[in-house]
Amino acid sequence: MRIPLEAAVEATGARLLDGQRAPESLRIVTDTRTLQRGETFLALRGERFDGHDYTARAVEAGARALILDRESARIPGVATLLVSETLSAYMALAAAARRNFHGRVVAITGSTGKTTTKVLLAQLLERWHPGRILAPPANENNEIGVAKLLLAAESEHEVVIAELGARKYGDIAVLVAMARPDIGVLTNIGEAHLEIMGSRERLEETKWGVFSLGARAVLNLADEASRRRAPSLTQSPRWFWAGDDKPDVAGARVCAIIGRSELLLTDASEKASTHAIDVHLPGAHNRANLAAAMAAALDLNAPVEMLVGEIPSLVLPEGRFQRISLVAGPRLIYDAYNASASGTIASLEAFAGEAAPRRIAVLGGMAELGEEAEAMHERVGEEAAKVVDWLLAGGELARALARGAARGGLPKERIVTYATNHEAVQWLRAHTRRDDLVLLKGSRKYRLEEIVEELRQP
Repeated sequence: MRIPLEAAVEATGARLLDGQRAPESLRIVTDTRTLQRGETFLALRGERFDGHDYTARAVEAGARALILDRESARIPGVATLLVSETLSAYMALAAAARRNFHGRVVAITGSTGKTTTKVLLAQLLERWHPGRILAPPANENNEIGVAKLLLAAESEHEVVIAELGARKYGDIAVLVAMARPDIGVLTNIGEAHLEIMGSRERLEETKWGVFSLGARAVLNLADEASRRRAPSLTQSPRWFWAGDDKPDVAGARVCAIIGRSELLLTDASEKASTHAIDVHLPGAHNRANLAAAMAAALDLNAPVEMLVGEIPSLVLPEGRFQRISLVAGPRLIYDAYNASASGTIASLEAFAGEAAPRRIAVLGGMAELGEEAEAMHERVGEEAAKVVDWLLAGGELARALARGAARGGLPKERIVTYATNHEAVQWLRAHTRRDDLVLLKGSRKYRLEEIVEELRQP
């Protein structure tokens, strides 16, 4: 989206230098590698880079204007908006773009499942409005990612789907101030980032911030915190549910997936309709993510029949229960995009439904769980014992995973701790058969993709 120059100056409080050379409107980019002639380069800072070091390259690539907070990085003769801090300016420009966007914005947050829900919702809506749905290709869910998404919205877009992540207390409300969502989807409130948030109460407050500006709520009927907090909303929520039984609710709007073959819809007047569906996604947790996406699509008034027809063709995002075949070696399920305790247990439950003569789990551990980390790893190990024939436990709390598995009844000779991903690969090569099924699950910090990459090598 192009921002009129005057509006950009007003939104950022910028001092305009060489203004006579400035374009009438700005299309803002932050990466010189993708910059097109006539666009405006905004210099962000990261842990290992400073965009101010690339202003000359931006001008060489055709930048018509610059947005900087360091005057010494100016290029003589190039229009420059000098701001107090470029990240704040980027967010202010994104908020201005949102004010000029006349479509609808859906914001999705939660401890687990938000990226999958976003991807499923985008697929469902694409059939309804082909080419008019905008969602980030990856989990660009921080201030920079959400700002980039809003600035990419154009008049032809009907719906923008934003994923909102939280790395500290209060983060979601900051993102909501930019995105001003019409609909807020809260997948669940679990234990992810508990160490950083400081307490479960602060975690709940942060996630509940998705509704801070009045977004219509889509909530998980299975989530205790959402049920408890729902009466504080100004509008009645739409609930979603996934399970083998029908939810026992009256007078509520509910989108429920029963098993894999039935969709139940109820409204506030207690009218109900059922629809035959065909869900291929693995695991109850992914059926819950689908129910969340369906509920959001219904709140956007997407036709039920169209949504039902799209369900069989839906696919999960990369890195989520991804099946990988090796030329030599066992079959793999790579589900290590990230991991929390509840997410890992959900993956193990889905793994239990997979047909295989032997199931082997490689659990790399979970991060940012605070004081409860050891107990949560033991609990995950105990759950793994119900599902797997062998457990490879890694990460900083590998011993806690192993203790839990032993307590859960898995024989100790079938519990292996490993110190490096290479050690795990060596064990898998020495002990697995071609028809074994191996689950890889762990937090990003443990880089379990290295195991896949090494196993692919001859």
